[in-house]
Amino acid sequence: MAQTTVHLVRHGEVHNPQGVLYGRSPGYHLSKLGHRMAERVAEQIGHRDIVHVAASPLERAQETAAPLARALDLPVGADPRLIESENVFQGETFTRGGLLRSPKKWKHLRNPFEPSWGEPYREIATRMLAAVEAARVVAEGHEAVLVSHQLPIWTTRLHLEGKRYVHDPRKRQCTLCSVTSLEYEGSTLTRIVYSEPAGDLVPAHARKDAFSSGGDPAEETEQGDQA
Repeated sequence: MAQTTVHLVRHGEVHNPQGVLYGRSPGYHLSKLGHRMAERVAEQIGHRDIVHVAASPLERAQETAAPLARALDLPVGADPRLIESENVFQGETFTRGGLLRSPKKWKHLRNPFEPSWGEPYREIATRMLAAVEAARVVAEGHEAVLVSHQLPIWTTRLHLEGKRYVHDPRKRQCTLCSVTSLEYEGSTLTRIVYSEPAGDLVPAHARKDAFSSGGDPAEETEQGDQA
């Protein structure tokens, strides 16, 4: 029976010094540190038997996949099923306790089981699992890499482990450029392995953040050149 592994990789640090909840907004690229994280992933897993690489169409995911794809001489596919989850707070800048100080936003917090502020967990899991299954079939007997975002990856893991979707975002085991590896025997999932190839590069304050906020004004010109 064929042994196949599908690696779910979270993107690297984003150039986002203002701390905007960017969600699906275009124009958010990796920071200088984020590019280093992506290179580290390529260094750590670029020797593996990876035959398929795909990523969310958002810039930060495509840029994270690029070094690995170059190392493997593979193209990077854009799979919309791997995209970030929808969120009604997209585009806002958050400060600690900011939501609680704004009564107009409370209605969006009424049901954490869905959640009421964005794309339902079940829908996230459904589209992510479809992307995983497609990658497993394409890479059967080998390995595949899918670059996505924290909540979609964590929701997928919760589903596969039979756990409730409702959770504390600070307790997600899915830091920047982490790798959640799904190991299959045929079409049966046998093991989930988590690793952090760029863990030493992740700032302490960012390890529990729900979205990436890094970079400084000095990087803006560099990021514009990379765009």
